[in-house]
Amino acid sequence: PEESVTGSFASFIHGARPEHLSQTVRQRSKRMILDSLGVGLVGSTTRVFDIALRYCRLYSSVAVSSVYGKPGVKLSPTLAAFTNGVATHSMDFDDTWHPATHPSGAVLPALLAASQMLPPNTKPSGLEFLLAFNVGLEVQGRLMHFSTEAHDIPKRFHPPSVVGTLGSAAATAKLLSLSSAQCRHALGIAASLAGAPMANAATQAKPLHVGNATRLGLEAALLAARGMEANPLILDDIPGCSGFSAFYGVYQPKPLPAPGEHHEFLLEKQDIAFKRFPAHLGMHWVVDAALSVRNLFVNYAGSFSPSLIRTIVLRIPVSKYINRPFPSSEHQARHSFQFNACAALLDGEVGLGSFSESSIQRQELRELLDKVVVEHPEDNVANFDKMYGEVALLLHSGDVLTGKCDTFYGHWRKPLSKESLLKKFRSNASHVLPEEKIEAIITLVDNLENLSDSSQL
Repeated sequence: PEESVTGSFASFIHGARPEHLSQTVRQRSKRMILDSLGVGLVGSTTRVFDIALRYCRLYSSVAVSSVYGKPGVKLSPTLAAFTNGVATHSMDFDDTWHPATHPSGAVLPALLAASQMLPPNTKPSGLEFLLAFNVGLEVQGRLMHFSTEAHDIPKRFHPPSVVGTLGSAAATAKLLSLSSAQCRHALGIAASLAGAPMANAATQAKPLHVGNATRLGLEAALLAARGMEANPLILDDIPGCSGFSAFYGVYQPKPLPAPGEHHEFLLEKQDIAFKRFPAHLGMHWVVDAALSVRNLFVNYAGSFSPSLIRTIVLRIPVSKYINRPFPSSEHQARHSFQFNACAALLDGEVGLGSFSESSIQRQELRELLDKVVVEHPEDNVANFDKMYGEVALLLHSGDVLTGKCDTFYGHWRKPLSKESLLKKFRSNASHVLPEEKIEAIITLVDNLENLSDSSQL
């Protein structure tokens, strides 16, 4: 087992040290932590979060771990991880990587819960916390490269429910200082707890995917720490007996190089996409394209006048679950190319309020949706690194105005500035926290390496 693919992952988890994290990796991962905290805090105001929290409070348990946005409320570590994971993905506002997954929400809540669970004299430092977070990211990223399927917008399994569960297990195993053998078993146990179907996208069940990933990964590490064993070759491609390969039609696992001076974390090479508004990542292309063509229209007509528009053409990649002509709920709207393009055209922006019931049901928005026609150009592939969004307005006058976006602001090729990221965090956190606590969190995350007790976070 030590010489297997699974063994290489276990050795990496066990052997990673703070000095293996470059300055770039540290800074990028701290941006992710701050953004994820803000997204989780504003997510604690949603109905799906409230349902999850009320469910978790049915259980009597050792309540030691905090809940986003709920001062004084504590749950058991696993239920706190679950609830905070649900909050993080409740608005689809959390970060996205390539190949496609939501990496932070699957890892951060587990680490926060585990750090509060440990006895006072064994609390991990901020640097140990940061290392464990990056181990969880690295495992997710490496697993995503095991199949070419993962490079495109998913069709079968929601990625964080698959790689996120193992990423959470790896991160928690690192935080708990498990042995290499225990790390192998934690990955094997997590594989038995992973997987959720894409059909539940655009429903209240989708945030459960991230909640379960972070919770079940934590549980896998806790079980391994207590002696639970699993298949030590779970990541390897064993003919006739599916392990992690069960989640992919094409599966080519590769060993994870041992950490050392020549190891380069994936986060060093591949930055993260941060969302400017709470919707599926694909929406950000069409919104920026719609805002671009809206500006052309205002210059053309003097103001935005929907009556002048005959047809709205969206040129988007083929992806069934985000092609929703007439969404009827907030979760459907967050996964609708048509809705997000029309909301951007009508309002000149897309934000938290865009997905309220009153906004979705507006007559003027419905009239715009009636004018939408979808086209799928062959060169527009369902891949977050290659796709584009194009919005064309065909006017009754016969004129055509077109806006196109190849790379939206917030994409890894066009990262949010520090100022933009802080503005997003402050705006999100302000829904549940006073200003002084918001600024304290910013300071804590910025100085995470120097924090003696990460549970303060």
